[in-house]
Amino acid sequence: MRKPTVLALRIVLCMMFAGSVFIQVVMVPLLGVDLDQADPEVALIRTPLVVLTVLVILALQAAMVCVWGLLTMVRRGTVFSRGAFRLVDVVIGAFAAASLLTFGLGVALAPGEAVAPGVVLLIGGVAVSIAAVALIVLVLRALLVQAVDRDAEARRLRTELDEVI
Repeated sequence: MRKPTVLALRIVLCMMFAGSVFIQVVMVPLLGVDLDQADPEVALIRTPLVVLTVLVILALQAAMVCVWGLLTMVRRGTVFSRGAFRLVDVVIGAFAAASLLTFGLGVALAPGEAVAPGVVLLIGGVAVSIAAVALIVLVLRALLVQAVDRDAEARRLRTELDEVI
């Protein structure tokens, strides 16, 4: 991967991380205050909504940190190593957790008249979409396993060839 591409990805990651911190620090407390001042039925969903939102953001931040680490490995040329698996596994786990938490948010919002059924359905769709991302990364992990195996085999063959020569 070329230097400008890695730089562009890092800029995007920084912007995403800064935006998620802004949401956690500014927007979520404001959401909590707004829900606290709402009618009593809406106030009941305040705690689950705020807690689940913060947890989903934390999961996505963990994934962003791991992608940063993978970009560092790409720049060093060490991404085809066993060390990359730990980072990829954390990304998969973070997206799976975010999916489950988003689904939990939909479940928390479903009872009562506080939230329209269409919104709950939309949240369910978002949960399925996040799960799809986790599955895509899982497939990419399998490709990484194959690439690491091929790289190790190529190194072994080079060593054998060097010994013959």
